[in-house]
Amino acid sequence: MKKAKHKTVPVFIPHYGCPHKCVFCDQVKITGMSFKEQNAKNTIDYYLAHMSGKADEIAFFGGSFTGIDRDLMISLLKLGRSYIESGAVSAMRCSTRPDFIDGEILGILKEYGLETVELGVQSTDDEVLRLCRRGHTAKQSLDAMKLLKENGFTAVGQMMTGLPGATPESEIKTALDICEYADAARIYPIVVFKHTELCEMVYRGEYKLIDEDELIARTADVKEVFVSRGVPTIRIGLQSQTSLHGDSLVYAARYDDAIGEKCESLIYYRRIRPLLEGLSGAVTVRVPEGDISKAVGHKKANKERLIKETAVTDIKFIEGDLPPYTAEIVG
Repeated sequence: MKKAKHKTVPVFIPHYGCPHKCVFCDQVKITGMSFKEQNAKNTIDYYLAHMSGKADEIAFFGGSFTGIDRDLMISLLKLGRSYIESGAVSAMRCSTRPDFIDGEILGILKEYGLETVELGVQSTDDEVLRLCRRGHTAKQSLDAMKLLKENGFTAVGQMMTGLPGATPESEIKTALDICEYADAARIYPIVVFKHTELCEMVYRGEYKLIDEDELIARTADVKEVFVSRGVPTIRIGLQSQTSLHGDSLVYAARYDDAIGEKCESLIYYRRIRPLLEGLSGAVTVRVPEGDISKAVGHKKANKERLIKETAVTDIKFIEGDLPPYTAEIVG
C-alpha cells in the first residue's frame, strides 16, 4: 500500500537569525518572500484551510530558526503549540545551523513541543565549509547532531552536492557522517543563483559549473549511502516554486524540478542493468510498489537506455512486494 503523503505547513523565515552569507545562499529569493511575523498566523491558517484532512506538522524553514531573536522564536513556538493543542496539527519542526544548537536552545524547543530539527550540515569537509563561508566546522555539525539525539529530538541532516571544493569522496563521507546520528536526510544538488557570491565565483573562474549528468550521478551516489544505511531521504532538490524558473534568478539554466526523480531513476538503472546481462527478447522486471516511474526513468530514459545497451528488445515493469530500490527479473 502506498504511504500517505506527509502534509507540512511551511512557514519560511528567510535569512533571519543567520549572521553568515554562504556563497550559494540567497534565501529571500529562494523562498520568494520576506518574513513578517504578523503574517505567520495567516500563512498557517491559509495552508490549513486549503489542505484536505489534518496537517502533520508546522515547519519553520529557511534562515536559522534557533538563531533568531529569542522573543520572536518563543512567540512562533507558542503559536505553533496552539495549533497542536487545538488538534489542527500534530507536531512542529524547524531548520537551523549547527552552531545555533546547544542545551539551552534544545530545552526551549522541547518546552514548546517542537520534535524535529533539520540541521544544515551541507558538508563535513572543513575546507569545503571554508570555501563556502559557512562559518562553522565539521565538528560543530557532528556535535550538534549528537546533542539532538541525546535530547530525544528527531534529527534530519541536510547536505549539498557540488559545492566549491567538494569531491565525490568528500560527499560520500558527509553522507556517512550524517548517518551516524540522523533519522532522515535531505540532499540539495547545487544551484547557482544569480546575485550570489557563488555566481561571482563562476564569473571569476573560481568555480566551474558541474555538468548535469555528473551532478545527478554524485547525488545518486550520496542517496545510495542513505539507502544502504536505512536513513530515509525526505527530498532531493529544492521545493518546486514558480520563482525558481525565472531567467533572472538561476544562473545559466532554469531550475530542474526533476533532478530528484532523475537521481532515483539512476539508482534503478544501476540495479537493473546487471540483471539484463545474457538476456534477450522481451523481459519483465519487478520493482517495489509505487516505483515503476522511477524504474522506467524520467521520460522513459532508463527503459530506452537499457534496451539500447543490451540484447533485450522490450521491458515490461510490474510492481511487487520488494524492498526499496531493488529489482528482479520475472520468469
